[in-house]
Amino acid sequence: MVKVRIPTQLRPLAGGAAEVTVEASTLAEALKALDAAHPGFRDRLFDEGGKLRRFVNVFVADEDVRFLQGLETPVADGQTVSIVPAVAGG
Repeated sequence: MVKVRIPTQLRPLAGGAAEVTVEASTLAEALKALDAAHPGFRDRLFDEGGKLRRFVNVFVADEDVRFLQGLETPVADGQTVSIVPAVAGG
């Protein structure tokens, strides 16, 4: 089982939960399972081409998946996936 941390602005999609648990062996599977359990995440996280939106940062065990294997990043039992919206401002 993999823990997925949900940012505040997306928690209504997960019934208010800050964290949910899904079964997966890759990041893609974890996010697919998240959307299956709590519909609406796919539209918020992915663009029309099926890629993670630019303003969505995802970390597996505190490592940015952009510097790992992207959606194919392996996730081990007990690891945490964190969804972190990008913050902009000046």
